[in-house]
Amino acid sequence: MKSSTRNVSVTDLLNRCPGLNAAANHGFLARDGITTYNELVDAQQNVYNVGYDLANLLAVLGLTTTDGDLVTEKLSIGCDATTRTSVNPALTGSEPGLDGHNKFESDSSLTRNDFFTHNGDDFSFNGTLFGMMDQTCKSNFNREGLSLYRNQRWHQSQVENPNFFFGPLTLLLYGAASFLYELMPTGTGPDANQPDLAAVAPFFGAVKKADGTWGFAAERIPDNWTPRTTPYSNTDVTREILAMYLENPVLFGGNTANGSFDALNFGAIKDGTLSASLNAKDTSCLLYQLATGPVPSSLNGVLTPTVDALTFVVKKLGTQLTNLGCPIPLT
Repeated sequence: MKSSTRNVSVTDLLNRCPGLNAAANHGFLARDGITTYNELVDAQQNVYNVGYDLANLLAVLGLTTTDGDLVTEKLSIGCDATTRTSVNPALTGSEPGLDGHNKFESDSSLTRNDFFTHNGDDFSFNGTLFGMMDQTCKSNFNREGLSLYRNQRWHQSQVENPNFFFGPLTLLLYGAASFLYELMPTGTGPDANQPDLAAVAPFFGAVKKADGTWGFAAERIPDNWTPRTTPYSNTDVTREILAMYLENPVLFGGNTANGSFDALNFGAIKDGTLSASLNAKDTSCLLYQLATGPVPSSLNGVLTPTVDALTFVVKKLGTQLTNLGCPIPLT
């Protein structure tokens, strides 16, 4: 697939995921910002050559962790659009979409503000942060550079954000960072697989101004771009998550009222850290826990399927994660 910038139209609902914004701006996702499970899976595969297993996992995580709707299978890739996603807003309550804080969206992202430091604006592009990332990575957005930048952003947020929280879902920040060098470079030609500034900046909508600072235009897929030649699988991304984290590890947990930082224990996260002995299978199982953990028990008896909320996850992910030996909760 070769891309074109023709017919680019910015989505109505801005979100913090450059890949999804670019896909929507080119018409691979609905431009009104309301997408579906099937559309998410198809777009990831068809545009970026994300493997079915990973595309499926990310779509399920999107629906379950961001309060998308498990009945309609609709999700806002931007802000709250409950009236357009929910099967019944009176029963489900708010479905905040990908911008919902501490769901898919987390503190210390690559180019977006923390929710509590910018009056809830956790979705607008921050050119200063993009410039910091570019400087740290020296315009080469490989694993080493992004690992260092992720560490820098953790420390920046921990100091500046009294409500800083770095929970288990922030593992996804490492996975998303790997997209810069695994999915964004063109797949063929003399620049094949080079995660340089020319490859990455268009996906973020980053435009360098005359004074050297970074401004924003619509996220886009670069001209004459082609996707990677092999699918990017769940095993691939979990391997990159571990490698990127372990190069410059930080603590999982959050700031507390007295100014201290409390470490977290959750699944494979012990005393706030991931063990260097962890493998890709263990990380995949941890991601499965993240997919099932947020499914609200309040849905039981409110929406038909008492177990349908978890049945949705098991149906979509069960086979691939059973094969890994992950435990599968049913209630």
